[in-house]
Amino acid sequence: MSKIAVVYFSNTGNTEAIAELVAEGARAKGADVDVFSTEDFDVSTAENYDAFALGCPACGSEELDDSEFEPLLDELEPKIAGKNVVLFGSYGHGGGEYQNDWQEREENAGLKVLGKVAVLDAPEEDADIEAAKELGAKLA
Repeated sequence: MSKIAVVYFSNTGNTEAIAELVAEGARAKGADVDVFSTEDFDVSTAENYDAFALGCPACGSEELDDSEFEPLLDELEPKIAGKNVVLFGSYGHGGGEYQNDWQEREENAGLKVLGKVAVLDAPEEDADIEAAKELGAKLA
């Protein structure tokens, strides 16, 4: 059984809702999943996890949050190089293109990106809910 950390930053609760759906999908496949906000995750525990689901909404002009999420990511990436990850988040405009740059960043850091999901606002549409659960299942 794989042990997965779902680590997310959420301004409005939308990315947090996606995090819970990703976790649900991974648990349905038998994974042991812990869910953390960025402020609750201790990077020193990264070695305890086989894989990571990382979540951040689009901030500013389609960028990752630079106040909480990017500092955590800067510290986390070297510790989880070589591990499987999935990326998720919400956006309000711009179409979620920020995830393309984010994926490239993680691949350059040595992480194995298995997939990503970007949801417009909250995950209320059936397709968005299923996509988030499938992302978690893929990581498991």
